[in-house]
Amino acid sequence: MKMNKINIKNLFLGLILVGSAGFINAQTTQTDSATTTASTAASPSGNSTIEGLKKQIEANPKDTESLAKLAGAYQDASDWTNAVATWKKISVLLPDWAPAYYSQAYAYQAGKDDANAKLAYEKYIAAVKPEEVEQNKKNLAYAYFYIAFAEQQSDPVKAKEHIAKSIQYDPTNQDALKLSKALNS
Repeated sequence: MKMNKINIKNLFLGLILVGSAGFINAQTTQTDSATTTASTAASPSGNSTIEGLKKQIEANPKDTESLAKLAGAYQDASDWTNAVATWKKISVLLPDWAPAYYSQAYAYQAGKDDANAKLAYEKYIAAVKPEEVEQNKKNLAYAYFYIAFAEQQSDPVKAKEHIAKSIQYDPTNQDALKLSKALNS
């Protein structure tokens, strides 16, 4: 099982890092999610993938690899509610695996649940171990940016702290630099 956890961690860390560029783009681009959801849900291959994974998980509810694949399939289908629920199951099975919290935040954010997205980003930040910081810098930068953005009206002092951390992890992020300038002016 230990080998399985390591492989899952490496697999999803890579997927999250690769997918984060698309995720950030998705946050800044407006799309018709109803059309996307309808066309993706109608796709027989997407539906059969989800159904097949559900059967695998039914046989072994602690199969974190299949759960992670199912969560990804739900995200591909823009089924944010089931994606969040599946990532939560993974977080229960692997409570110290930070990418599960980042993925929850992503799904919450895509589903327009900003309050829970912020909480999940906070859990992600807390779950990243010191030895994992270097490989998670971009995701940490985004998580801190998101929290700063969410808190800029309600708690500007805290927002300034978070945006400073975001810039510390990614000094090239133009959105973070703009928010920092706005918060500090």
